Amino acid sequence: MRFILLLFLIFSILVGAQNNFPQNYFNNPLDIPLILSGTFAELRSNHFHSGVDIKTQQRQGLKVKAAANGFVSRIKISHYGYGKALYITHPNGYTTVYAHLQKFSPEIEAFVKKQQYEKESYQLELFPKADAIPVLQDMLIAYSGNSGGSGGPHLHFEIRDKKERPINPMLFGMEIKDTTPPLVRSIYAYPLDKNALINGSTTKQKLKLIPLKNGDYTTQNIDAIGNIGFGIETIDRQDLAANSNGVYNIQSFINGSQNFEIDFKRFSFEETKHINALIDYKHYITKKKRIQKLFNQNNPLSILKSNINNGIIKIEDSTNAMYKIKISDFKNNQAWVTVHIKGTKKNNVLEPYVEYTTPHYIKNNETINLTKGNICVDFFKNTFYDNFYIDFEVKNDTLKLHKDVIPTKKRFNISFDVSKYSNTDKNKLYIARLVGYKNYPVYITTRRKDNTLIASAKKLGTYTLAIDTIKPKIKNYNFKNKQWLSKYRYLKVKISDKDSGISNYRATINGKWILMEYDYKLKMLTYDFNDAVIADSKNNLKVIVTDNVGNNSTFEMLFYRK
Repeated sequence: MRFILLLFLIFSILVGAQNNFPQNYFNNPLDIPLILSGTFAELRSNHFHSGVDIKTQQRQGLKVKAAANGFVSRIKISHYGYGKALYITHPNGYTTVYAHLQKFSPEIEAFVKKQQYEKESYQLELFPKADAIPVLQDMLIAYSGNSGGSGGPHLHFEIRDKKERPINPMLFGMEIKDTTPPLVRSIYAYPLDKNALINGSTTKQKLKLIPLKNGDYTTQNIDAIGNIGFGIETIDRQDLAANSNGVYNIQSFINGSQNFEIDFKRFSFEETKHINALIDYKHYITKKKRIQKLFNQNNPLSILKSNINNGIIKIEDSTNAMYKIKISDFKNNQAWVTVHIKGTKKNNVLEPYVEYTTPHYIKNNETINLTKGNICVDFFKNTFYDNFYIDFEVKNDTLKLHKDVIPTKKRFNISFDVSKYSNTDKNKLYIARLVGYKNYPVYITTRRKDNTLIASAKKLGTYTLAIDTIKPKIKNYNFKNKQWLSKYRYLKVKISDKDSGISNYRATINGKWILMEYDYKLKMLTYDFNDAVIADSKNNLKVIVTDNVGNNSTFEMLFYRK
């Protein structure tokens, strides 16, 4: 009996040590069973997913409830990103976030619209005082939607600590049905210096993955020498959803000793950009598949736990080693991968090491300036993670700045001297990044100082000067000129811009500013007649749209309403 009691106490201590977050404090923010389309810390483009995405049955307008007592501490509305988002701070110090909303509850919606009309802006960010909008647990606060950068109807839900660091909501007792182990899609072995070899090659090797009957995996045996590392492409699936989700934990072991760990429990927004150094960035850009590196080379991510030599394995001649990877989801469903390594220094090198060199070498701990013709690039200290040779070519007004295969830590500046252009053209020029196989020019934020255009960029690649002389397009969508709209709830106008993109818009009826919500995915402006701005039967709608270089278009149309 004492032995059983001792085991129970040990188990309780271990469980408590693993999870110090309050249980049963936060309720489900929706009235439907929780099924996730996205999990916490999932690998996304340039960031980790900071919450969970809850399916809303492919619908908008489901009631969103406060997960616990508290007060609305922040409201943010933007065209992109989280779209319409609500932040609630709770007495225990945590903050919950509800994003991609369709609209807020009537009381909060009235509070927000009052501010929007006062500021004459759809986009805004508010920080109400603690006593302005108190909420109780399970109180209606909003309706689910698809606003901002959402790819479909769902509720993005977060829990953040006092330092605004997002934490996996599952740690607070959120229950998801999951008995399915993670799936391993591929595994790679990496020679990590010029003297390392894997199967006679100095380049990374994709290993043949062999599924076992118990759900685990093994690989072909490999020959290696020197410092090597491994990378894995893996996903998780839950029982009630077919989505490819992120895993919760990855650990690796060499000869039985843990040498590396990725713990997707909590991170900060300041470090989320370092995801590009966690994955094999070049592989992702060229193959669109994310391989997570199980070794650390100058990556400051807090989720990385480097137990032995930063996950780097030193293989010596005439030795044998067993490398294992354990992949776990939150429910501790596991998948294991085993790799047998033979230390062999082969005389016949199949692919020798060839160093890529150019006239320009980036020293990561120094500020670097590259200039040619009318183009200048400024790399600040610690823009990159490592030293490397960079391609730098200038031809006319086009800059070839390597390929986008090396991740950056911070932005760098690109500047073009445009003194040779006429004053008219200078006002219409912008810096663009050429993307895709057709080299389509994409606007990046450009500012002008005298005869110099300057842009802050975060990706290597090809940049050029582009010119935009075409005005934005504005078109009525659900009404005609001089039409009676007495029974209409919404007034809709489509807007678009071919080149530099839309910068801002302004809409009025009979000279009074009206709130028109902008959905960039649909290219639609929408006015709600319930805002009660209109007092006359004859109404003149006027919409002005401006692009990023200052071209603007004006649209006017009459309508009638009782």
